[in-house]
Amino acid sequence: MNYHGSEGLKLGGENIKLDPSVVGKLPRGCQVLSTEAHGVSFWAYTGKINVALADGEPKSFFIKVISKEIGKAMMHSEYECTKAIHALMPDFTPRPIAWGTYETNCDTHFYLCEFREMIDEMPDPHKFAVRLAALHQNSKSPEGKFGSSFTTYNGNLPQLGGWESSWETYFTKSLRLALDLELEAKGPDPEFDTLIPTLFDKVVPRLLRPLESDGRFVKPSLVHGDLWFANSGIDVGTDEPLIFDACSFYAHNEYEFGQWRPVCNRFGGEYIKAYNSYAQISPPAEDYEGCLDLYKLRFNTHVSAIFKDNPTLREQMLGDIRDLVARYG
Repeated sequence: MNYHGSEGLKLGGENIKLDPSVVGKLPRGCQVLSTEAHGVSFWAYTGKINVALADGEPKSFFIKVISKEIGKAMMHSEYECTKAIHALMPDFTPRPIAWGTYETNCDTHFYLCEFREMIDEMPDPHKFAVRLAALHQNSKSPEGKFGSSFTTYNGNLPQLGGWESSWETYFTKSLRLALDLELEAKGPDPEFDTLIPTLFDKVVPRLLRPLESDGRFVKPSLVHGDLWFANSGIDVGTDEPLIFDACSFYAHNEYEFGQWRPVCNRFGGEYIKAYNSYAQISPPAEDYEGCLDLYKLRFNTHVSAIFKDNPTLREQMLGDIRDLVARYG
């Protein structure tokens, strides 16, 4: 966990003291009734703030607190990414309220949003898919390009910022960044000397170039960016699906499903089938499975970089590359 704590401000117990920067983002005139630890994060301390509004109505907020400059960048990323999704689909993600730095500790940073009570179950495939398809279809890149205007963070590592007109170009740079981070975390491997050149010189162009050739076009769509099952839930009050912990950017909409390919994920084939009942598979359809496996490699590479002490993740990533090179290299 990347949080060192701030004296006297730990959530829970009988503590109702909050940093003034957080208090300043709560509704004017509200009274803090209680705080509590809530949720789980690899990187931050997470909690719930319960207040009485000025008119006496009870209201709760979710807060995430983290340390260091990288934590500051992560909180900024989560706020901006969630804000973009909420602007399009306000019922699909908790409303972001603010991010900032503690007044009492300039090395502590926070993200604040509305609290939505959730149950930890998988959502109905069609309820989930129709919302996700609407997010992808209704979003519009402000630049008409792929990428983002700032550096987003998936976990505690950066993703590629900036804009590219071509999806192949953006994805190639994004995958190279993930591989560089993975090599930095785990060191070299002799297989990389032969596999990596083939991956970039043959596999990526073979799978992605046809998407933007012969009159075909890829729309830059706003994606969640890390949509594994633990970043979703079901709203207790509405029984509708929710997503959170976004690291969004504008991408090929089917990039989202690369995170659904690893065996550990619980978004199975029924979710992709449901999604494809609302959105057409990008042509050429015969490359669909290969593209999803290429996108899976991007996610598995980033995860291997994050968890540098887990050698199994390196082997999983290498297995992905071997498979793609054997099929398309």
